[in-house]
Amino acid sequence: MKLFGFEITRAGTGSAGPPSSVPVRGAGGWMPVVREPYTGAWQQNYTATRDTVLRYAPVFACVRLISTDIAKMRCRIVEQQRSGVWTEQEVAAFSSFLRKPNRFQSRLKFFEQWMISKLLHGNSYGLIERDGRGTVAAVVILEPTRVAPRVAIDGSVWYALNTDNLAGLAGASIVVPASEVMHDLYLPLYHPLIGVTPITACGLAAVEALKIQENSTAFFASGSQPGGVIQAPGHMDLETLNRVRDAWNAGFTGENVGKVAVLSDGMKYDQLAVNATDAQLIEQLNWTAKDVCTAFGVPPHKINAEPPPNLAGSVQALELQYYSQCLQELIENVEETLDLGLGLAPDTIGGRRIGTEFDRGDLLQMDTAGRVDAAVKTTTGGVLSPNEARVRWLDAEPVNGGDSPMMQQQQFSLEALQERDQAKPFTKPTPPPAPPPAAPADPGQAAAAIYNKGVRRAMYDARVTALLRAAVGHEAAA
Repeated sequence: MKLFGFEITRAGTGSAGPPSSVPVRGAGGWMPVVREPYTGAWQQNYTATRDTVLRYAPVFACVRLISTDIAKMRCRIVEQQRSGVWTEQEVAAFSSFLRKPNRFQSRLKFFEQWMISKLLHGNSYGLIERDGRGTVAAVVILEPTRVAPRVAIDGSVWYALNTDNLAGLAGASIVVPASEVMHDLYLPLYHPLIGVTPITACGLAAVEALKIQENSTAFFASGSQPGGVIQAPGHMDLETLNRVRDAWNAGFTGENVGKVAVLSDGMKYDQLAVNATDAQLIEQLNWTAKDVCTAFGVPPHKINAEPPPNLAGSVQALELQYYSQCLQELIENVEETLDLGLGLAPDTIGGRRIGTEFDRGDLLQMDTAGRVDAAVKTTTGGVLSPNEARVRWLDAEPVNGGDSPMMQQQQFSLEALQERDQAKPFTKPTPPPAPPPAAPADPGQAAAAIYNKGVRRAMYDARVTALLRAAVGHEAAA
């Protein structure tokens, strides 16, 4: 069968890709189990699934923070000018896709799902849908557990896709070439085609925190009273022990915590469990939250795991730290994956260099005072025109006469200041006299010039002689 113009084979029993292909070891849809969270957890039937780990608030907060921060930035088509500056352009073939990536998702939810899939599973797969011209018309983010990378014997990369009705994949598995899948992976620790989720590094911390919360819940459910042991002075048979234990649980646990207990026959109650203060639960929970932030690259203050540091009182400095430490690599990976999937090469459209770019200004926004200060400094210094500063910093409409950068009149160039320090400041030197015209190189032309000069001289002499003779005759007549 054919899909997207390519011949596709169905995966049968023992076959996971096109003929003469071999599957990548471990490259199939991973099981939702992350890793054994602690030694012996598998024997206790306790596994750290993604759903389990997401119950821990710092894990959920990191995933939500990263995915929403990237999604809120507008993705646009930009073109590199001859000056090297990238400017936004409207390209009908791609701009419409970035505004509405598929039939059922908005731009925000599309990139949110892209990043959530990458953060939770280590891989994000986008199936490309093309129009009749072969141009990308839509991209659908696939369920990562239903996708398996495959490497053929000749080294070509394919992807085995299982049933996904929302993506239009119904029935048996199909195999598509890498050109039809946008694959964005997290850290490829074990294989170039397999990304590893950050949960692999913080799963143990999340499980520990959940255990602390479960014990704390049970502790407060018992009226904040720790467990203990009833000691008897002498020997008691099993039936008596069970009767005393059941009577204690029925009368002094649960809703009956805090009632007065009366012990006889020399029995006494000894506290056994450690209370919350002795166990330092808050410090333990803070440590696990910071460990989760370390795995995701998120500054702890972004999820309220600790107070924000004081970086000269600048909120923008904190945002820049968060961007460079956590978001920059993720954003650039998405941009590069989009460029490759859309086929945006330097010579794609008439030799124009076009690419995709997220608008960082939507993320790194300054406060009002900072924006006004930046607008004033960039305009008075001649860096930007007033209209450019109004649009970039103040989100205001351009005004008439504000398209040209400005400089103050009293500012001079260094060359002009050097002229000022000389004897005659700002006086340009007198140019030397122009050299006489060179003689014609052609001998014939030179002879003609001499002849013409002689003719003019003879005519001049004849004219002067006639005037003199007229003057002499006039005097003689007088």
